[in-house]
Amino acid sequence: MYRNLKVNSAWFALGLLLLSSGLQADKNHLLVQSTTSTANSGLYDYLIPLFEDSNNIKVNVVAVGTGQAIRNARNCDADVLLVHAKLAEEQFVDDGFGLERFNLMYNDFVVVGPKNDPAKISETNTLIDMMKNIVDAKALFASRGDNSGTHKKEIALWKHAQIDVQSNSRQWYRSTGSGMGATINTAIGLGAYTLTDRASWISFKNKQDYIVLYEDDPLLFNQYGVILVNPAKCPSVNAKAGQQFIDWLLSAETQQIIAQFTVNNTQLFYPNAQ
Repeated sequence: MYRNLKVNSAWFALGLLLLSSGLQADKNHLLVQSTTSTANSGLYDYLIPLFEDSNNIKVNVVAVGTGQAIRNARNCDADVLLVHAKLAEEQFVDDGFGLERFNLMYNDFVVVGPKNDPAKISETNTLIDMMKNIVDAKALFASRGDNSGTHKKEIALWKHAQIDVQSNSRQWYRSTGSGMGATINTAIGLGAYTLTDRASWISFKNKQDYIVLYEDDPLLFNQYGVILVNPAKCPSVNAKAGQQFIDWLLSAETQQIIAQFTVNNTQLFYPNAQ
């Protein structure tokens, strides 16, 4: 009985190994580690079926914060990385985990808050003045705090304004450790300001009395990039299908399709690969 159990266990382990190898060798499947904004906006529901139908490749998307997406790709759990934190993306390539980074598209970040705007940030003309108004008014600010692309941008903006958010964290700076939708909900519940990418804000349904209060600042530019994971680092990478997907995204035809994607009659992403 015990000998049979050992034999069965060995066959079970071998079966798992073969199954894993079969999945890795399946050239008709592609795994994309992605930021949440591209998924939550509906862009993938709009784009991916077009690619799948014309290329006979199934695309599976894991939508997490940019920091987590990059960590997953470093662990070889990806064929393609599509995120929005350029410095971190370039580091990913420099460290040998990605072959080449390409600009794909852009939009921008906005600061949202309650209509009554207690810190009067809508009356400011510069990003530094806007952020200082929040501090001076001791108004609450909700941060994603999750190492996502949005969180990385927010931290860079506080640093640009020479404001140490950690020293004031117990007073007005609240870290949610959550995704964009949950962070906006938390901000609304607290009456706090928050930074969000515009696509997530436009797609967000529970706005209540919240509006965009600060926008159209060059410092709020939000670039998305796409990278093929390096098969030399990660032998399981489906490099052929991954490059096929990237080439398709960067093509003039698909760039035009991205430009045509709207939510509530508003364009969410602006292609700039060409």
